[in-house]
Amino acid sequence: MKQHKLTVTPREGTGRSASRRLRKQDRVPAILYGKHTAPVTLSVDGPEFARLVKAIGDNAALIELEGVKEQTLSILQEVQRDAMTDQYMHIDLHEVKADEKMEINVPVHLSGESTGAKNEAGVLEMASHRIRVRCLPKDLPAFIDVDVTELHVGQTIHLSEVKKVPNVVFLGDKDLPVVSCVQPVEEIVEVTPEVAVPVEGVPVEGVPVEGAAAPGTAPVAGAVPVAGAAPAAAGAKPGAPGAKPGALGVKPGAAVPAAGAKGAVPGAAAGKPGAPGAKPGAPAAKAPPARK
Repeated sequence: MKQHKLTVTPREGTGRSASRRLRKQDRVPAILYGKHTAPVTLSVDGPEFARLVKAIGDNAALIELEGVKEQTLSILQEVQRDAMTDQYMHIDLHEVKADEKMEINVPVHLSGESTGAKNEAGVLEMASHRIRVRCLPKDLPAFIDVDVTELHVGQTIHLSEVKKVPNVVFLGDKDLPVVSCVQPVEEIVEVTPEVAVPVEGVPVEGVPVEGAAAPGTAPVAGAVPVAGAAPAAAGAKPGAPGAKPGALGVKPGAAVPAAGAKGAVPGAAAGKPGAPGAKPGAPAAKAPPARK
């Protein structure tokens, strides 16, 4: 395991004002803590720390601190950066002992080309980017290699199937998925239905033309005829022969006076000609005999 070196300087002031003054001097406030020593406030040169982060990359690493009373081994526990300026704001360093086992999250690196991704149109999906391990500092791996060459579509490599690292214990559930090869998700394309736009003077089905009469109403002079509408009778007036039902001035459902009833029009009911009020087929009344 390669060790990196970092020069640190003890600092006295704490709080926001002291940290702000350090950052103006291109230094980063830091703290070193562990279960065997009290926390120690430090400061780190900004450019030097940036070079260290670049050298470590996405790996686990041991950092040897120089500038304190005795050489100390540590690991990067947390690094805070400004989201807008990308400036390092604070560093947490965790002290470790060379003869004491530690627990740390180690990144996972994939090797090989998956058969499912190469020949079966599959897609690799990472489920665990880091695996927590327990080991001595000298046995700490920079990363955990996972070979995906034999991974087919629909298959998953679990923690129990990851190649073991000497003197390193994997922590966590043995059935924890690490990487899978899955079918790609088909893209769903939303189809927008086309809507007919009416053009002036051209009738469109289901869209009334401006100036056209509504169904069941008399045509308006100069109106554009609607497609499918029955032509109106030339010169027809309401109640005239050939007009539509209901045009005689009698409301639908209205009762017609019966023949012989009060107010009935003579000859309105069907019967023999000249027999006002007589029912159809009724015998004619006989004249009374003359008196002697």
